[in-house]
Amino acid sequence: MSQESMRYSREELAEFEEIILEKLNNAKKEVAFIKETLSRRNDSGTDNTASSAKVLEDGADTAEKESLNQLASRQLKFIQQLENALVRIKNGTYGVCIATGKLIPKERLRAVPHTQHSIEAKLQRRD
Repeated sequence: MSQESMRYSREELAEFEEIILEKLNNAKKEVAFIKETLSRRNDSGTDNTASSAKVLEDGADTAEKESLNQLASRQLKFIQQLENALVRIKNGTYGVCIATGKLIPKERLRAVPHTQHSIEAKLQRRD
């Protein structure tokens, strides 16, 4: 097996790059929406009235803010993984399993375009 067959072609990499760019764009939009939502919540929280209903509302609001912050954090991590995948496309290492050195099947890359592990390697890591 030649070294060339251990890499995806430019055309194949272009397809994966398109998938990654679309996911990246969507993830960035979601983070912007979350930040906007959190900002609006902070703005609307200025009229403080000292009632027990307000205390309950504040608790729910705090839980919701925490949930939105966690979601934003996950999205930011996902964005970083997608950006790293773009770097791998540019440097020619995209689609190669870092554990086995074999090509990751296209179906897996289409489903999880930022992955660096084949299914076999991922399953071995769980043991």
